[in-house]
Amino acid sequence: MTDAAHDASHDASHDAAHHRGSHGEDAHRPQPGHPHSGVARALNAVSLAFGRGAVATCVTDLALLTPADHVVDVGCGPGTAARVASRQCRRVTGVDPDPTSLRLARVLDSLRRRRNVQIVEGSAEALPLPDAGATVVWAISSVHHWADPTAGLSEALRVLEPGGRVFLVEQLKDSGARGNRAHGLTDAEVKGVLDQAKAAGFTAVRRETHVAGRRTVAVVRGSRPGAAGRETSPEL
Repeated sequence: MTDAAHDASHDASHDAAHHRGSHGEDAHRPQPGHPHSGVARALNAVSLAFGRGAVATCVTDLALLTPADHVVDVGCGPGTAARVASRQCRRVTGVDPDPTSLRLARVLDSLRRRRNVQIVEGSAEALPLPDAGATVVWAISSVHHWADPTAGLSEALRVLEPGGRVFLVEQLKDSGARGNRAHGLTDAEVKGVLDQAKAAGFTAVRRETHVAGRRTVAVVRGSRPGAAGRETSPEL
């Protein structure tokens, strides 16, 4: 599955609106191929499973994972990044609101025998996780879908232990981009996320730019205040 195919399916699943008229439910039930039909949602989940490998590897490398880490993947989709991380850390918890992606993630985890990966349903704004239980929280290509980024960042801070690290990763897009290129954040929007991360209480917050496969991604990273962690660079 190419990056272009992944982006096209991602566009369809997340951005098309379903409108209901006055002619009854049957007239407006999604048909095969409709962005909200079971077929389209399944295709989107499969495309995500094969479209995030390069970015997942990039973020895993940036996080400097160890066997002691517990990673929370917010907006995990079918779990690509969670499975990459599971090779290096103690435990990964993937969180996503989409049941189709979650089912695929669980099937792939079982087939690949990733026993240290747990997939749960939930949103960024209300993570179904205890306080201070994770050492790393990341969100890959999902922040631009969050309904309430302020709440999402507060939740990330809550579930991190003191000194834990956060990574917010988005494809860089041009202002006014449309179609397949519209997913992601502009430079100005990335600056907004950086400011929101600081306001949420993260420290050592900075922005980096990396090339992952065919994509240029912006990474906003920082730490929860408290015990010394590995995120010790000064704010930029």
